[in-house]
Amino acid sequence: MDDDVLTTLKILIIGETNVGKSSLLLRFTDDSFDPAQSPTIGVDFKTKILTTDGNTVKLAIWDTAGQERFRTLTPSYYRGAQGAILVYDVTRKPTFTKLETWLEELDTYSTKSNIVKMVVGNKIDKEDRQVSREEGIQFARRHQTLFIEASAKTKDGVQCAFEELVQKVIQTPGLWETMTGGDTLAVSGEQMSAVPGCGGWKCSLV
Repeated sequence: MDDDVLTTLKILIIGETNVGKSSLLLRFTDDSFDPAQSPTIGVDFKTKILTTDGNTVKLAIWDTAGQERFRTLTPSYYRGAQGAILVYDVTRKPTFTKLETWLEELDTYSTKSNIVKMVVGNKIDKEDRQVSREEGIQFARRHQTLFIEASAKTKDGVQCAFEELVQKVIQTPGLWETMTGGDTLAVSGEQMSAVPGCGGWKCSLV
């Protein structure tokens, strides 16, 4: 399998505590869901082989704690990351508002200026929504990020979120290198658009 792997990508999952970061990671890597999932202490780490759009890559995914007391542990983990998933809970407006702070932290500590960012509105299976899908799309447009809504519980949007992020990383010149030092793929433009897909709406750079 390693001979077929195009590259290894470092992906971060960041956001406030209890927004479902660990649940999204567990659903993606193990296809499981634990309703009693406890908050991450410091940093968790998982790997997964993903084949998308004809390319097979190894993902090294870092799940960072959202609690303030662990924030001093995380700056070093931003180093070298090619992609970041910023998660909020659609039923808790403050977690959406705090995305601005997480984006600032990402911009401060990321060592790659062209890191690919995706905003994920999690827990769409719940009824007491406080953040509309349109608000999420507008935020993504304003900050030029990818966007999708998801539910770690029902699996909606989870696989698509990681696939879209990886595809964009692979399409971004200079952001990654192949195992043999080969050429990267070209990116086709920089205009933000909202398009339907994967059971919801996502904003993609097209």
